[in-house]
Amino acid sequence: MTPALFPAGFRELRRNWIWLFVLGILLIILGVVALIDSVTATVISMLFFGWVLLIAGIVEAVQAFRHRNGSHIFLHGMNAVLGIVVGLLLLRHPVAAAMVITLLLAVYFTVAGVFRIMSVLALRPPRWGWALADGIITFILGVLVWVRWPSSSLWIIGLFIGIDLIVVGWSEVMLASAVHQIPQE
Repeated sequence: MTPALFPAGFRELRRNWIWLFVLGILLIILGVVALIDSVTATVISMLFFGWVLLIAGIVEAVQAFRHRNGSHIFLHGMNAVLGIVVGLLLLRHPVAAAMVITLLLAVYFTVAGVFRIMSVLALRPPRWGWALADGIITFILGVLVWVRWPSSSLWIIGLFIGIDLIVVGWSEVMLASAVHQIPQE
């Protein structure tokens, strides 16, 4: 493929491929650190999420006072209270927050796995074996998290974050490698 056929975005990535590569490596390193100490990664993620909700709640409160007409002040005010209260709860009780979120994840994965299995068996799309495997793995993951709850609450979120960081990091490294192969103009 000639350089002129690549979209401008790819050419821009080609010029800055090293930054993508470095970002990918850093994300992989952070992911490995999260896997090594998944308990700390879980607590840090709860604290981070708490701060995000608290700040969002404060911004909503400012919006509520800026827009003083009936429905807007009520809606922004309710969002503000919710964000501030939940944010403060996460900041004060990150382990309890991780327990609740882990239980919700267990329920989600278990139910989603069952629905995926039922859907695949009902529809039998092309290469449905992969989709069936996805449903079974998702179901088993949910059951494993649920069976190990509440002890899994201390490490499962950090484990998921670590895995995600490694996968995203690897994806960035592969993208950097691919765009680096694009011929110069």
